[in-house]
Amino acid sequence: MKNPFSHIKWKDAITFALFLVLAGLLWYGHAMQSVRNTRVPVLIQYTGKPGSIGLGEPGLPDKVMIEVRDAGARLNTYHIEPLHLTIDLRQYIHGEKGTIHVPSDALRRSISDILQGTSRLIETMPEEITCPYFTEQEKSVVLAFKGTLTPANEYQQVGAPTLSMNRIRIYGQDKALSTIDTVFTVETTLDDLTDTTEIRVALDIPRGMRAETDSVNLRVVTERFTEKKFIIPLRVRGVPEGYRIRLFPSEAEVSVRVAMKHFAEVQPTDVQAVCTYTPERTDKLDVEIRYTNPYITTAWTYPGVVEFLLEQ
Repeated sequence: MKNPFSHIKWKDAITFALFLVLAGLLWYGHAMQSVRNTRVPVLIQYTGKPGSIGLGEPGLPDKVMIEVRDAGARLNTYHIEPLHLTIDLRQYIHGEKGTIHVPSDALRRSISDILQGTSRLIETMPEEITCPYFTEQEKSVVLAFKGTLTPANEYQQVGAPTLSMNRIRIYGQDKALSTIDTVFTVETTLDDLTDTTEIRVALDIPRGMRAETDSVNLRVVTERFTEKKFIIPLRVRGVPEGYRIRLFPSEAEVSVRVAMKHFAEVQPTDVQAVCTYTPERTDKLDVEIRYTNPYITTAWTYPGVVEFLLEQ
């Protein structure tokens, strides 16, 4: 079969390709050196706003667009790494209500300060920033976790989950604030927890209100547990004077759950198996487990009920 590429003059083709690549490089180099205009975003962060100050519509913009003139290489960096501008609102908030007004000259001056020395600012869009503001009422309320936490197999949760804040300030109208005493996290489900887990959880802020923050840190501590068993004598309370009680059986097998790291710190003397006699009990008594060691999280016994004989 005849090779369909046999008629191609590879030397000429390679030469053409090299010239094509060279032309592309020359064009790109020219584009990077040539001076031109382009539009890029400026991301804005605001500081200095008191928590009790609310903002009306349309709110403060999180960015403005600017037209800037410079060499292509410099302009390209603005697209790769967007500009960031911080505006301190303390100088624009006066009194309980009014309008935040960042005039065009102040905005242009702030943006020019973050541009490279060779760049020239042509236009900002919008030219100025305006937003109405007002003062809201403030209330401190309890912050609580809402959700389900499930340790992995052979793990147990240690204590209650903790949040990085116990209370939080919320802002709104007096009538609405009077009905709120607790703010919860959004419904959160965590499964197969091992060791210590820390995540950021959002808050379920009531409609029409604001809070000093919209999320907090949640910390859940879990640890691996094991079981430890003891055979201990049964004790009886409430025996009438002049009588004694014989139990069948007289000992109980007690199982306790304890973290593996505290296994050696739990001893038989930390646990008691107690029966309480009352006159209405005629032949059986319940076995109650008591423990004083803080490393024991739960305990159970076998048997849970014993027979007895009251003797005089």
